Amino acid sequence: MRLSTTTLIACLIAGPCASAFMTTPRSFHVSSSPQISTSALSVAAAQPNGAKAASATPSTVATVPKVAQRWRKSTKQLITLGPASSSVEMIEKLFLAGADVFRLNFSHGSQEQKKELLAMIREIEDKYSHPIAVLGDLQGPKLRVGEFSKEFEMLKQGQTFRLDLEEAKGNNERVMLPHPEIIEASEIGHNLLVDDGKVKLTVIGKGDGYLDCRVDVEGKISNRKGVNTPDSILEISALTPKDRSDLEYMLGIGVDWVALSFVQTPGDIDEINGLIDEHLPEGMFRPCVMAKIEKPSCFEGDNLDRIVEKCNGIMVARGDLGVECPPEDVPILQKLIIDNCRTRGKPVVVATQMLESMIESPTPTRAEASDVATAIYDGADAIMLSAESAAGKYPEESVAMQQRIINRVESDRHYRNLLDQTLSEPENTPTDAIIAAARQIAKTINAKGIITFSLRGSTVLCASKGRPSVPILALCPFKETARQLAMSWGVYPDLPKAGSYGYTVEEEDMFDYEGPIVEQGTDDFDMVLRNACRAALRKGLLSDPNDLLVVTAGVPFGTPGAANVIRVVPGAGPSCWDGICRIDDYDE
Repeated sequence: MRLSTTTLIACLIAGPCASAFMTTPRSFHVSSSPQISTSALSVAAAQPNGAKAASATPSTVATVPKVAQRWRKSTKQLITLGPASSSVEMIEKLFLAGADVFRLNFSHGSQEQKKELLAMIREIEDKYSHPIAVLGDLQGPKLRVGEFSKEFEMLKQGQTFRLDLEEAKGNNERVMLPHPEIIEASEIGHNLLVDDGKVKLTVIGKGDGYLDCRVDVEGKISNRKGVNTPDSILEISALTPKDRSDLEYMLGIGVDWVALSFVQTPGDIDEINGLIDEHLPEGMFRPCVMAKIEKPSCFEGDNLDRIVEKCNGIMVARGDLGVECPPEDVPILQKLIIDNCRTRGKPVVVATQMLESMIESPTPTRAEASDVATAIYDGADAIMLSAESAAGKYPEESVAMQQRIINRVESDRHYRNLLDQTLSEPENTPTDAIIAAARQIAKTINAKGIITFSLRGSTVLCASKGRPSVPILALCPFKETARQLAMSWGVYPDLPKAGSYGYTVEEEDMFDYEGPIVEQGTDDFDMVLRNACRAALRKGLLSDPNDLLVVTAGVPFGTPGAANVIRVVPGAGPSCWDGICRIDDYDE
């Protein structure tokens, strides 16, 4: 076998950026020749037997992506869209400010409006070649009292007030409760909360079609105010007819996540999974299911464990949870839910009133900033904005503030110490072993990132569960999987092309080289590794050709969960080491 050519290739990668914008990239080369400029791409063709290198042709320099800094945060941002953020221009601003996932709240607006917002999100996704997840949030049952003869009634502490099924308008002594399931499930001593707990009732008597209650917390009650039942498990579905219609619509337009409200028991997760299986259109990708924990019944027995096990993610819905549970319990329950999800490797989102004052103010209160920081310190995968971004005066500023808090907390040494102290032991599987080893290798060699190839995302979720100290770059053959992974801590998926790991992409598609030089892969895995290095460059994770990446994959490709390979590669490519890139072609 005769060696025909050996090519030494110098790689250029833009320098690190300290902000979201970078105008002057730093370039480098790997040739030891002092005659080759350090400001241009240098390629020297070396001949066998020590022949001198030929001259090089300079080319342009790849620049770090404009939004490279955002890829360095680990905690994700789930942003609700609404009237204040319904244009493609504003959605783009929110993305650039840090949004990783957008929430479409089906409690408000029409289904057609949600489809229009989804199209705008996909437009931004295409523009920046980065997967963006979309979560459709179902409204769930709304339990309300009937109407009153007057505009409102004032209930006094200690008085008796009846809730019944009579359609007559209410007064100071009674009102219709058009929910027989509440009457059936309530027992003597159970509490009922009206208007988010502003009025508290205790059941003292029960008959056929009515409840007699004592007013324990007095207040004003008026038409159609909501009723919470913290002590009762209601025999109703978590999915109303409206929810079923909205769910079918979500499946048709292709949302990535579906959030289920009013989860009481694990059976509610079984119900929505069954409906998804039944109504998922042929050829559509199955969305992930997120359970919103907002009922005390979720904490009875092993309900929480089983709910987390059956769904793909969890939302700590602190609004209703804070109404139905004592306020002092909510921070403890938040930590309990986060710990449970982290142990199982399921994404967990902390939601509700995180920066509430920024609906009207350009800056948050110090208590709100501390609340956001606490969720991050607890190890949440994502934090959410609701009205702040959907209907507030300062949607972009709210998202930017969230990211500022994330960056500040994640730069604190206490944050890393807390994550390390609360890590669970790896499970006894090859995937867990490979990921644990990759995490340790990345820490030891000070790698710039862990790159994980995954078919359906299970290996990536395992990597996220380990909370490594470097970003996780997820490469998947399916764009839908890539989008779903955008919810997970530390994971930045790459948007695939051509439905494969080893897709062929011209250099100019990525770096805007004037005279691109494309390495020829010696085998499929070599090509895959080279694409991984290019993806890391696009995300701005590399600043030097000798920057190291830890790559995990499963061979043969296409086998779900088959993580069995670890490879350490420099940013310059899999054929390079210490700045020298070698490609050997052999002729028989």
